[in-house]
Amino acid sequence: MMVILKPNTSEEDLNKLVAELKEVCVEVQINVGVERTLIGLVGDTSNIDKGIIELKECVDKVLKVQEPFKKANRKFHPQDTVIDVCGNLIGGKQIQIIAGPCSVESEDQIIEIAQRVKQSGANFLRGGAFKPRTSPYAFQGLGQDGLKLLKIAKEITGLPIVSEIMSARHLDMFYDSVDIIQVGARNMQNFDLLKELSKIKKPILLKRGLSSTIEDLLMSAEYILSGGNTDVILCERGIRTFENYTRNTLDLSAIPAIKKLSHLPIIVDPSHASGLSWMVESLSKAALAVGADGLIIEVHNDPKNAKCDGAQSIHPDMFDVVMKKLKKIAEIEDRFI
Repeated sequence: MMVILKPNTSEEDLNKLVAELKEVCVEVQINVGVERTLIGLVGDTSNIDKGIIELKECVDKVLKVQEPFKKANRKFHPQDTVIDVCGNLIGGKQIQIIAGPCSVESEDQIIEIAQRVKQSGANFLRGGAFKPRTSPYAFQGLGQDGLKLLKIAKEITGLPIVSEIMSARHLDMFYDSVDIIQVGARNMQNFDLLKELSKIKKPILLKRGLSSTIEDLLMSAEYILSGGNTDVILCERGIRTFENYTRNTLDLSAIPAIKKLSHLPIIVDPSHASGLSWMVESLSKAALAVGADGLIIEVHNDPKNAKCDGAQSIHPDMFDVVMKKLKKIAEIEDRFI
């Protein structure tokens, strides 16, 4: 349920109404806009009489929110959420570019790639230390050593780190080493992990599950938001369909849909979406055209010999070409990279 107050409502009237609403055992979420103040009621609102609230002098109208996600809902939070990560604003006019290898393989590899992607204009360095693989025999990542190598690359280039967490057991390690903690598609509905991430003050990059609906994704975000962590970045990375030419099917329609439903920023992963390096440029352009707040692109200095996802990784030379084209698209849309 959402209570919309009349313009110029006094702080005294606002506080009085909030106190009355809290008496009926609901969580009250206040959002002060430029012209209006909205009060979101989260919890069991079945015992609240909508008509009585509307009789209050300061209340304009009361709306029932049908969607199960409340804190992620744009109706409760009309303004876009903008997340500041080491001075980089995610969700604003700047399009944030996260780039790097699928997995960290060596110190030389991650430093070289970090230097190259930064030179081309990337804002963040991505790299997997713990890798969720379909086969138990595939390369699983360097683990804690991988995080240490990412920190070395950050010290040299200044690029903030994005890396995927696999287990809540690693939370302390990630909290100390990583600037944005990524939750992969396979863990999108790992609710125990999401609950733990909700308790920390660290940005979370939440990837859409392989067969998850938009509502499923927003409900997973709700788990993180409901625990107090408001810094959630959504990621569309392709979903599983009957088509098998590409690794997944990139659901570009999810970007404007989520922008309408939620205030949270959303980025696109063209690499995992297609699984094909030659498609990355086209899908990146399309993602910006539909309003994505950023991209996460896999870049490897030797894709043919990569230990993980080489087929979808582009070489730093190609990344530089792609970035130049994306910057022109951003300018046309009155945004920038």
